[in-house]
Amino acid sequence: MDKNTWIGFGLIAAVIIGFSIFNKPSKEELAERQRVQDSINIAIQQEQKAKEISEAIAKQMLVEKEDTLSQEEQSIQLAALYGAFAPAARGAEGVVTLENDLVRIGVNRLGGYISKAELKNYKAYGDSVNPLCLFQTRYEIDGLDTTVVNEQELNFIFNTNNNLVLATKHLYFEPIAQNKDSLSSTLVMRLYTTIENSYIDFVYTLPADDYMVSMSVKPHNMHLVLAQNMTSLMMQWDQKIPQQEKGRKFEEKYAQLQYMFVDGEMEKLKELKADSKNETSRIKWIAHKDQFFSTVMIAKDAFESAELESTPMGAHTRYIKEYKTKAVLPFDITGNKSTDLKYYLGPNHYNTLKAYDKDVVDGEKLHLKELVPLGWKVVSWINKILVIPMFDLFTSWGLHIGIVILLMTLVIKLILLPFVFASNKSSARMRVLKPQLDEINAKYPPEKMQERQQATMALYQKAGVNPMSGCLPMLFQFPVLMAMFWFLPTAIELRGQSLFWADDLSTYDAILSWDKPIFLFGNHLSLFCLLMTIVNIIYTHINMQTQSAGQEMKMMKWMMYLMPLMFLFFFNDYAAGLSYYYFVSLLITILQTMIFRWTTDDKKVLAEMEANAKKKGSAKKSGFAARLEAMQREQQRIARENAKAQMRR
Repeated sequence: MDKNTWIGFGLIAAVIIGFSIFNKPSKEELAERQRVQDSINIAIQQEQKAKEISEAIAKQMLVEKEDTLSQEEQSIQLAALYGAFAPAARGAEGVVTLENDLVRIGVNRLGGYISKAELKNYKAYGDSVNPLCLFQTRYEIDGLDTTVVNEQELNFIFNTNNNLVLATKHLYFEPIAQNKDSLSSTLVMRLYTTIENSYIDFVYTLPADDYMVSMSVKPHNMHLVLAQNMTSLMMQWDQKIPQQEKGRKFEEKYAQLQYMFVDGEMEKLKELKADSKNETSRIKWIAHKDQFFSTVMIAKDAFESAELESTPMGAHTRYIKEYKTKAVLPFDITGNKSTDLKYYLGPNHYNTLKAYDKDVVDGEKLHLKELVPLGWKVVSWINKILVIPMFDLFTSWGLHIGIVILLMTLVIKLILLPFVFASNKSSARMRVLKPQLDEINAKYPPEKMQERQQATMALYQKAGVNPMSGCLPMLFQFPVLMAMFWFLPTAIELRGQSLFWADDLSTYDAILSWDKPIFLFGNHLSLFCLLMTIVNIIYTHINMQTQSAGQEMKMMKWMMYLMPLMFLFFFNDYAAGLSYYYFVSLLITILQTMIFRWTTDDKKVLAEMEANAKKKGSAKKSGFAARLEAMQREQQRIARENAKAQMRR
């Protein structure tokens, strides 16, 4: 190798070495990584020990049922199993209620966690009496057997100084204080120990007129009970999501486990199949999300790591998804600093969620509004600055939701009117050229496609018509159409709102139903979707009248008529409010088209095109146009020579 090659290798090596040194993690970063890894290892150990102690507790419960031990023997056994937490091993069953005008929560004495949450202003589909219940404890009876189903369960793992690992879901808490004033309601649930003045408080605070519940884990003199090296707290959070809506298919689609890192980056698990992730980066909040409602756990000091799991439930069950979260939280056994969490138990309403970031600095914003899916970035931008403000304005007037959607459609049509005018103008030019295009198609059969295309393009060029000019205005309308496509099915304001025959605009409006599902169609027919399809076919027919009658255009026409039928299959399960919007929008579009045609003089349009053609004919051709014509002539010459060669063979 020559000298330059060796120099090149040397420079490459220097760059690699320099890059490695530059990207080498600092001592602080290495320490942080080690701390996170240690937390994960401790959490794994805690979980394993928790399983062992759970088996021991199960055995103890069997012993208690047999009632063969004396009181003293049982106390000795409980002390061996629970250590200093033996007083909490037995207690009274029950739920303590905390509520405001929006939400009612029930805190279970066994485990000290929120086991029930009701939203007072909402109802589950098909239940016009009871408040919507995000989760609760259910008792399922099968013959003589009764199964207890905890739809939500929150559990913390503690390590004691005598090497016991205990789970709070097996321990009884005592409600020691419950206060309510005009600002908030507070509940203190206490976990007692055998050591006087050593206990753990779960403090719940529910502000007035808010869906956000604060929860603080406050240890008091627990350094006398817990392991000295316990600097983190393992949290286990399981939740089953019951079906709340009529359309299970769409509820399954929008129900997902979603979370946000402390840097604001969003992640989510797959919606339609089982998925799991292990995250070692710090997480700000984790959301167990349904279509229109969410339970969100927010950590004040962030979750240090988390294992997240989402499992779709079978269609035969009353549940949509089952979520399981295991997370590590910072914990101070001295009690100098509490472990603070917040629960959001409420609707996926954009403005409600957005309000939690009001007057909050950028680095501390929660961005809970991202739980409402608004589409891709451009589409989401249109929804946020146009669609949602307009929707909020019209609904604030107290109008019926059907009128609101109608007014929104009219405003959107007004905004898009310049683009529609340009499209109709292009359509008028194509319409007056239709006889000449038909002559070209008759003159050049399909086997002479190249000559036909050249003649057609020559006609367009002479008339000053761009066949694509009618498509470009439609491209500008597409993002707005997609914005409404994303917004209406996720707008909780449509939930439970009726219009004509549709009793709920947030789901499909079936007029016919059958038992056995049809492939790609389902087991029902939605009327608004059917009306939208019929109007779409009529609109397609109106547009096809301007097209030429060539053989290849017949196939395209069939394809154009096929598209509305495909929409019937696609939108049959969608929200009736969306189909209603497209139905009204298409009706207005047809009306605009007919008005434009009635007010357009085809003879005048043709005269203008002929005048433009004369001007272009007298004008000197540009260099590009001349080169384009030369290329066309060269292609024709090559084609003729190829045809002659084929005939000789």
